[in-house]
Amino acid sequence: QVQLVESGGGLVQTGGSLRLSCAASGRTFRTYAMGWFRQAPGKEREFVAAISWSASSTYYADSVKDRFTISRGDAKNSVNLQMNSLKPEDTGFYYCAATRSSVMVLRSTQGVDFWGQGTQVTVSS
Repeated sequence: QVQLVESGGGLVQTGGSLRLSCAASGRTFRTYAMGWFRQAPGKEREFVAAISWSASSTYYADSVKDRFTISRGDAKNSVNLQMNSLKPEDTGFYYCAATRSSVMVLRSTQGVDFWGQGTQVTVSS
């Protein structure tokens, strides 16, 4: 069974940091582009960050640029999201995602082939 399992969510104060991780199992994602989306209550799921299979290309939503950093694990079968200078508007359920296609398509939910179950991030003001 193919699985993407997120970890690292939690409650943090404004200005704090969290590190999310996503581990793949059931198949290898080393040649897949991977990324993160988030969804706040009452809002649509939105793109946060993406990284190519080789880790040579990364993309960020404007709202998180210069605050968040996406990276791949050493075996490239996992992906991390370092979140700094967190704001209340960063609150939401964060989902790991993977695509067989180019990292470019991972900036839309329509480009996702595999989803994780998600992890909650809450930033208090």
